[in-house]
Amino acid sequence: MSTITFSIRLEEDVKKQLDEFCAKMGISTNAAFSLFANKVVMEKRIPFEIADTQPPYHQWISAQLKEREKRAVDPDTAWYSHEEFWQKVKEL
Repeated sequence: MSTITFSIRLEEDVKKQLDEFCAKMGISTNAAFSLFANKVVMEKRIPFEIADTQPPYHQWISAQLKEREKRAVDPDTAWYSHEEFWQKVKEL
């Protein structure tokens, strides 16, 4: 099946955020719009919500937990105290 070039207008800030989100999800912006268009055609409705399942703090918390595991083996590993840990989470 042949393809066409399709152009849409978005506010620059929205486009930038969309590109960043799609990259985080591991797909291109073009792929996201193709997924959307195909799903609309198949279901004949606006079909779905794409959500970021890992908020930014999730990755940071995961990294901190790994550091704490390392500290159990290597006491020279840097890490945050319990209070510092939750303060950092609140700042995110």
